[in-house]
Amino acid sequence: MTTHAPEERRSTGTLRATDVYAALGAAVAALSTTGLLYTELTGFSGTLGFLVIAYLLFLGLYALLVSFDESGPMVRDRIASVAVHSMAVLMLTALVFVVVYTLWEGKTALPHLNFFTQDMAKAGPLDPLSVGGIRHAVLGTLIQIGVALLITVPAGLLCAVFLNEVPGRYGRFVRTIVEAMTALPSIVAGLFVYATAILALGVEKSGLAASLAISVMMLPIVIRASDVVVRLVPGTLREASYALGAPRWRTVWHVVLPTARSGLTTAVILGTARGVGETSPVLLTAGFSAVTNLDPSSGAMVSLPLATFEFVKSPEPAMIARGFGTAATLMALVLLLFVAARFVGGRGPGHLSKRGRRRRDAASARDLRRIEALHESAAAPEGVLPPPHPTAGPAPAVATPHQSESPRSTP
Repeated sequence: MTTHAPEERRSTGTLRATDVYAALGAAVAALSTTGLLYTELTGFSGTLGFLVIAYLLFLGLYALLVSFDESGPMVRDRIASVAVHSMAVLMLTALVFVVVYTLWEGKTALPHLNFFTQDMAKAGPLDPLSVGGIRHAVLGTLIQIGVALLITVPAGLLCAVFLNEVPGRYGRFVRTIVEAMTALPSIVAGLFVYATAILALGVEKSGLAASLAISVMMLPIVIRASDVVVRLVPGTLREASYALGAPRWRTVWHVVLPTARSGLTTAVILGTARGVGETSPVLLTAGFSAVTNLDPSSGAMVSLPLATFEFVKSPEPAMIARGFGTAATLMALVLLLFVAARFVGGRGPGHLSKRGRRRRDAASARDLRRIEALHESAAAPEGVLPPPHPTAGPAPAVATPHQSESPRSTP
């Protein structure tokens, strides 16, 4: 009996040690060569130029090192992979820099409790950070986004359902308009609401006007994202619903929308994240106020982006710190929205919570009792009531011929 040595496990990863060594060697050589160019050989200066030249040299040297062991297509694949990963690292670095810089500049304002519980009604530009806050901006942002969601969510979901369930030339025209609105500059949305609502209709600058401008920015995002999600619902589910005799509206309400619930929630959150950070539309339509205003239909109502814009324009260090603290609060609000989206719509189709499973089991039990009661009623002799089911409710009353209001006419 021969014994075989255990088979060596093969690595399924795409990263190899030679690739790491080639990348590190190319990076060191690129930095050294660029430093030599900037310090000894040429009179170049500037951090941006140094980084650009070093990156280009890195790509060239990396391609040269990879070409010693790989063929032409593999070299191009490695270069493309390095370029994509380096762009991802660059974006992540920029994001981390923005977050860290905002928190660092606002660190003097965030520890003060009054920064979140007071408004700027009794605070001036020269007052310390222990006086005044952004309560009016936080409440204004929540009110404006709430009103915008009341407008955007029904309109966006209905439009997405229309684009998928009602095909035709008009649907293609609406899809083209939505795609064009996705790239609409925010200042144009503000000017549109300013010209139509404020100048033409006489609506004063208020939270309602700002909500209308924010809705113009949120609506195409919600429609496009919801359109993609609804399009991913399998057609077999619709066909099964139609085969059972359900009309189109019931199929959409009970099959399509529940199946796409997670994606639709994400679409709404994406639209909210787009609208909550808009400054240009709010600057033209909301006005600026230092006091708390809870009525969106009258009076100026400030929001977090607008408050940040106004605070950082001041030359006073305390006001600038308030501006960065307001920006940090805005980032925290967006983070909370995304966390809420994960809890509300994080489960995919078929994955129910405990409450959802209990509701499903209770509905199934009710349907079973109803079906059994119908079967017993059909099997009972005419005029004789079947015995009540032990788990069913009281048996329905059956009218006898002499109790009916209009007795049958005999031939």
